[in-house]
Amino acid sequence: MAGRASVSVRTRITATVALLLLAGLVLAGAVVWSIESARLDRQLASDTAREFAQLRKLQRGGVDPATGEPFPDTGSMVRVYLQRTVPDDDELLVGWWDGAARVQSPAWDEISASPELAAAVVRLLPVNGTDRVGSPAGELEVSVQGVQQGRSVGALVVVRFLDRARAGLHETMRTYAIVAALTLLVVTAVAAWVSGRLLSPLRTLRQTTDEISATDLSRRLPETGNDDITALTRTVNGMLGRLEGAFVGQRQFLDDASHELRTPLTVLRGHLELLDPEDSEEVAATRELLLDETDRMGRLVGDLVVLAKSDRPDFLHLREVDLEALTRDVLAKARGLGDRTWELDAVAEHKILADEQRLTQALLQLADNAVKHTRPGDLVAIGSSYAGGTVRLWVRDSGPGVPPEDRARIFERFGRSAVPPGDEGFGLGLSIVGAIARAHSGGVSVEDAEPTGARFVISIPEEDTWPAS
Repeated sequence: MAGRASVSVRTRITATVALLLLAGLVLAGAVVWSIESARLDRQLASDTAREFAQLRKLQRGGVDPATGEPFPDTGSMVRVYLQRTVPDDDELLVGWWDGAARVQSPAWDEISASPELAAAVVRLLPVNGTDRVGSPAGELEVSVQGVQQGRSVGALVVVRFLDRARAGLHETMRTYAIVAALTLLVVTAVAAWVSGRLLSPLRTLRQTTDEISATDLSRRLPETGNDDITALTRTVNGMLGRLEGAFVGQRQFLDDASHELRTPLTVLRGHLELLDPEDSEEVAATRELLLDETDRMGRLVGDLVVLAKSDRPDFLHLREVDLEALTRDVLAKARGLGDRTWELDAVAEHKILADEQRLTQALLQLADNAVKHTRPGDLVAIGSSYAGGTVRLWVRDSGPGVPPEDRARIFERFGRSAVPPGDEGFGLGLSIVGAIARAHSGGVSVEDAEPTGARFVISIPEEDTWPAS
């Protein structure tokens, strides 16, 4: 099934910013419209109330301010009021009596004769109310104030042309819409540009990772800036470094293993090819030789398996280990490795979170290495200590020691220094010790012993230890 076309992160970011901004601008416009409409309505109501108040004041006086004579009827009072009042541009003042509009200001507006206005006035006159009605001139707000002078009854009708009253608000909102549209375009363009700049390291990351192959892990991503993407770049570079190291180590491991296995296989093949099946003595001798060579291959394969497992999470089975008990137990087991003077240097009264079997394996490997490089009766000592947040386990011997130029190489796979007579090892023992130490977040080193010899030390940091209870 064909996959759907993907949308780039840059497009999604830009669209999200545009939508959020559009929603914000629309919401702001709606709020402004609502607030300004309410303010305009209050202003219109206030203006109408003021005009009605002026009419009531004139009605209470009951006399014409110009002549000082009482108004003879309602029509006269309304005419005087209209003469003394200037209507707003959006306003029409109508004098109403005898069931019709009799006078208006301004005089030129014809809306006073519309049936819509007449129906609204008839409906509102008994209650002196306000209502909004439609008309050919647009929406109208009609307010009616009853007037009585003697037996004559009439009304002042204030007509507001709401479309005219709102013309300024409409113009303001049109201007706001134009500015909002321009703002949306500018911000969207800036968001697209900024998101492109921000995501450019990710595009570089993708392109670089596409170019990386299983045979070439040397490529690295350029690190610029000091932000989250730079941190991601550093993390990816670190991952590439670890992968490169793992692949290089794997290739070296396979090369070394194939090299070391080639010799015993050649020996096996050569003896089998030269074997005379009719010669029973030769067959017996060859059998013994090949069995011995098979045992050596078995040990080699076992050591290689241990090294291969050392990077796996299940290589260690951690639990609380008493260092004093561990040190004494290893010394007891090491006594069977050879006729040496075995001693206990020191013991640490401390507990460590570790794999007891792996540490025992490492210490016994160091003890066996010490036996190979010493003679019967020579000193081999085992000890442990805890100080400065570090646990130290060591094996010390009184042999010839390790030359400084060989101290780094002997911990490499198949790396060896001086080989004593009779040593049939492969140079993997100290590599296994180093792998066990690294699995415990520590390391192994060799130093000169006093007065002579070498001391191999396994160091494990505080983070993997528990204080003694």
